[in-house]
Amino acid sequence: MSENGSHEHGPRLRTEYDFELPHGYVDAQGTVHRRGTMRLATARDELSPLIDQRVRENPAYLGVVLLSLVITRLGAVTDIHAGVVEQLFATDLAHLQDFYRRINGLDTGYGAVACPSCGTSFAVPGPAAGGRLGEA
Repeated sequence: MSENGSHEHGPRLRTEYDFELPHGYVDAQGTVHRRGTMRLATARDELSPLIDQRVRENPAYLGVVLLSLVITRLGAVTDIHAGVVEQLFATDLAHLQDFYRRINGLDTGYGAVACPSCGTSFAVPGPAAGGRLGEA
């Protein structure tokens, strides 16, 4: 407790992060939206796409559904759903997937690989560390 009787707490947990897309989302009116906000993912965010029929039919769709849950704003657009994420340019989608991994502490910079001949596992820096969203 502090001198004034209130409880002292450490620094506030940052749960939202701003980003800027390389190209931007182009809405139906032709407006380009480049700046947005993404919140930290919860366990529910990571798990709920697994019961989504679109993900069950196509596991690669997992990243689209997951991003639609954690992006809270994209320019003036606040109703972010899978259809919005589907319309992103590939570069912007990759940018958001990398951003998701960074803010959620999933980007260690190293990935595990195995030698195809002998099966020995070892860590390598770079893209092998990535993987698809939801595969933490």
